[in-house]
Amino acid sequence: MIRREKNGLIKIVTGIRRCGKSYLLFNLFHDYLLDKGVGEDHIIEIALDDRSNKELRDPDNMLKYVKKRIVDRETYYIILDEVQLLAEFEDVLNSFLHIRNADVYVTGSNSRFLSSDLVTEFRGRGDEIRIYPLSFREYCSVYEGSADEAWDDYLTYGGLPLILSRETPEEKAEYLASLFQKVYLILFSV
Repeated sequence: MIRREKNGLIKIVTGIRRCGKSYLLFNLFHDYLLDKGVGEDHIIEIALDDRSNKELRDPDNMLKYVKKRIVDRETYYIILDEVQLLAEFEDVLNSFLHIRNADVYVTGSNSRFLSSDLVTEFRGRGDEIRIYPLSFREYCSVYEGSADEAWDDYLTYGGLPLILSRETPEEKAEYLASLFQKVYLILFSV
């Protein structure tokens, strides 16, 4: 993401559900921007799955809100999570491209958003950043236990970051079952 900063394209962060897309943007990238001297007022973060942002799901409200926040010529970082909840999101994102000092990053979780068609829909204006679950090395770097125990866990439950916060095999299995149920509903909803 850092190499693609200010490239004039919409950065579309994709990956399987719960692999860390939101955490990457709202925590790691946010902290990176602050560390390099970007002010909090130049980072516009909106989690569209948050009920308190419901009015921003309307495309006109979103555009007004963002444009009102941009008050100078410095770069503003627009970060939208679960952008598929924004009505006419393609049109809104294309409108953001007309704001010269805006750098746009988005994530989403439905099957249409995750398809490669979305990147092509932006006709050269989108830049996909694919996020994967943790590698075994990454998993081990935060696993509390031996490398052999980490390997067993990793093989059994995979590299989704939140697996590391579950302590018992039952909690891990329950987490995966609920995740697979949500994925199934997203992929096969009409």
